[in-house]
Amino acid sequence: MKKLICFVLLIISSLTTVAQDTTFTETELSIDKFTDGTLSLPTEENNKYLIIFIQGSGPTDRNGNQPMLQNDGIKKIARELAGNGIASFRYDKRIFKAQELQLSEKDMIFEDFVEDAKNVVMHFRKEEKFSNIVIAGHSEGSLIGMLVAQENADAFISLAGAADPIDEIITEQVTNMAPELGVSARTAFDELAENGRTSNYSPMLEAVFRPSVQPFMASWMKYDPSEEISKLEIPILVVNGTSDIQVSEEQAQKLAEANENSELVILDQMNHIFRKIEAKDRLVNSKSYNEPNLPLHPELISILTEFVKELN
Repeated sequence: MKKLICFVLLIISSLTTVAQDTTFTETELSIDKFTDGTLSLPTEENNKYLIIFIQGSGPTDRNGNQPMLQNDGIKKIARELAGNGIASFRYDKRIFKAQELQLSEKDMIFEDFVEDAKNVVMHFRKEEKFSNIVIAGHSEGSLIGMLVAQENADAFISLAGAADPIDEIITEQVTNMAPELGVSARTAFDELAENGRTSNYSPMLEAVFRPSVQPFMASWMKYDPSEEISKLEIPILVVNGTSDIQVSEEQAQKLAEANENSELVILDQMNHIFRKIEAKDRLVNSKSYNEPNLPLHPELISILTEFVKELN
C-alpha cells in the first residue's frame, strides 16, 4: 500500500513540475454554433500578437488532423509560438458540426468557410486584447485567409498555399498520375463552371465530382489565389518547403510574385505538414502525415516568430 501511495505521489509531483515549466496556457472557446477552437496564450501577461490558423482541405480539425491521419502539425506550431510569446487560435472546420447541426455536404459552399474565418477574426477584434491580428492559412486555408485578410487583418501568412485556382491544381495533379483522367477532369471542371453541375467525368474521379460536393467545388474554383493575394495591402509571408508533395515551391514563388509586399521563404526539405523529410521516397513523406511525434522543421518557428514580431 505504501508503495502505491508513493507511486501516486511521484506521478502528482511530476505533473506539477510539467505545469510549472509550461510556457503557455490553453482555453477552449466557442465562437458561434459553427466554430469551436483552442486559444493558446503565452504565460507572459502582455499578449500583443495573435495568429488565427485556418485549416486545409477536407475534414481537418483544429490541430491539423484528419480521421486516421494524426500529425498535430498546427497544434505543435501553436504551442511552440506561445513559447516565443505569440498567442494563437486554431479551430475545427464546420464539417465537424455537420451531424449536430444537421448540415449536409451538398449544402456547404466555399464561402461558408470564409464566413467562419471572418467571424473568428471579428470575435477577437471586438475583444481588443491583441494589437496585431495575423491570419495564417494552411493549404486550402491560405485562399480563405486571403479573402478574410483583405479587410480584417494586420498581416497574412500563407503556409503551403497554392497560387492557381483549384480546378487547375487538381487537373494538373490528375494528369501527372494518368493523362486520360486529366482530360476527364478538365472537361468536368469546364462543365461545372458553365452549368454549376456536371455528370461528364470518369467514375475514378467520383471523390472530386460526386454530386454532393459539386456545389462546394463550383464555389471554390471561382477564386484565383494569385489575384486575391494581389489585393492585400499588409505584410505577407509565403512559406513552403522543397519536400512538399502537394503544393510545389513553384506555386509558392508564383504566389509571392503576385504581391510586392510578400516575403518568400522556401524551407529545405520541409513537407506539407511542416516536417523535415530528407528521404526522396514519397512513401516516407506520406507516412509522416500520421506520425505526430515527429518534430517540426527546425527553422519554421523562428521564421514565423521573426515575421510576426517585426509587425508594428
